[in-house]
Amino acid sequence: MPMKSLPFRLGLVQMACGADPQANVDKAVAKAREAAQRGAQIICLPELFRTTYFCQREDPARFDLAEPVPGPTTEVFSRIAKETGTAIVVSVFERRSAGLYHNTAAVLDADGDLAGIYRKMHIPDDPLYFEKYYFTPGDLGFSVIPTRFAKVGTLVCWDQWYPEAARLTAMKGADVLVYPTAIGWHPSEKEEFGASQHSAWETIQRSHAIANGVFVAAVNRTGHEGPKDGGLDFWGASFVANPSGVLLAKAPHEREEVLVVECDPTQAESVRRNWPFLRDRRIDAYEGLTRRWID
Repeated sequence: MPMKSLPFRLGLVQMACGADPQANVDKAVAKAREAAQRGAQIICLPELFRTTYFCQREDPARFDLAEPVPGPTTEVFSRIAKETGTAIVVSVFERRSAGLYHNTAAVLDADGDLAGIYRKMHIPDDPLYFEKYYFTPGDLGFSVIPTRFAKVGTLVCWDQWYPEAARLTAMKGADVLVYPTAIGWHPSEKEEFGASQHSAWETIQRSHAIANGVFVAAVNRTGHEGPKDGGLDFWGASFVANPSGVLLAKAPHEREEVLVVECDPTQAESVRRNWPFLRDRRIDAYEGLTRRWID
């Protein structure tokens, strides 16, 4: 008989980020403590929460925002993880060396130790999302990081659009896929395209839950950042979906929120028995997936 996994409680911290890095860290600490007090065991913070989303423009001075891992931010949350007895997923602008930077998710276990890191694999380059200027693509592959409470598959923002990333992480035994996120609307497009853009974002991630029979959690920031007549309206709407793709909880678009959601791994067992997508995969026929395009 397989060993039964115990239920675990996710805490998602949806927050607005301001110009003062220390104030952002202090706010994240307070909200992580709130999540822990409400019973969360695994807490996830938004992408690059320590600062405003600096990738809206290319500026070499902004590399000064980067820090090592382990480093100041992970040390703060290492203490919080140990104090609260929780595992915390912390998004960091990682300085690996001069000229070499990553968008990194660090997982701190409930004893405060650094359980592992994941470096964002898919790096976007779009108007106001100039991440290729700042980040080197990850070189650690897709990973699952064991914590005291569950096996956490860490992916980051733009990764959430790629079924290959979700599949490979799920295949490594993740109990939950967590996506620290910074995504929003261009204000000039919001009225016409806003609803469809948000729907696509939520739908693709719920589809990862269904296709892989796994819990999925996306934790976004909220609020406007940048010039009043431009910038980005981060759409919040952080959520947790179960292995059938059903939304268990969802935050609003327009305000900060801490979600605490119980996840029962026996649901994954049941879903995978009844929708045996992993069983029926034709792994003998997928060699083309390693090519950019098939002419």
